Amino acid sequence: MNQPGTIVRTGRKFDQVIKGARAVFMADGFEGASVDDIARAAGVSKATLYSYFPDKRLLFMEVATTECRHMADRALELIEETAPPREVLTIAAEQLVPFLLSPFAQQCFRICVAERERFPELGRAFYANGPEMGRQRLSAYFLEAMARGELNISDVDMAAEQFSELCRAKLWVRAVFGIQSEFTQQEIDDVVRNAVETFLARYEA
Repeated sequence: MNQPGTIVRTGRKFDQVIKGARAVFMADGFEGASVDDIARAAGVSKATLYSYFPDKRLLFMEVATTECRHMADRALELIEETAPPREVLTIAAEQLVPFLLSPFAQQCFRICVAERERFPELGRAFYANGPEMGRQRLSAYFLEAMARGELNISDVDMAAEQFSELCRAKLWVRAVFGIQSEFTQQEIDDVVRNAVETFLARYEA
């Protein structure tokens, strides 16, 4: 897995490869993940693995992208675009906070930071399909809510960034530094409630 290539997202074994790679990356990180271990976890041959992903970086980026999209899709399924801001922001935070604290998101963050110098594209891909995609979707909703007179925002992109940061308050920093690895629902709910209340105190019309 040395040369970049194009991802082929077809074939019955594609999902097996993603699932197996996810498990190995979670356990061993990016550098420690070997082709042999990924192929074994996926239940496919190395030739099959190479046919999908000729480069390990592409495989990691696909794993991260898939997980971020699943989280975003779950949130969109729950959100009614015409619902009031308090309802939409609460649902968004209820999806985002647990995701940020999840072992997967924490491991992806560590990998992207550790490999930043050698493989900056890993961090760029995770950012584009995580924080950036979330910012775009929040900004789009804010514009609609402003048109209905429910929010008063001068810079929707900045407001979206601020809301995401509010969802990182308290618990995310503890997770990043290894201070705390398990979080109660009450702790998560407290971050969600405060994120929504603080945001609306600033931007609710």
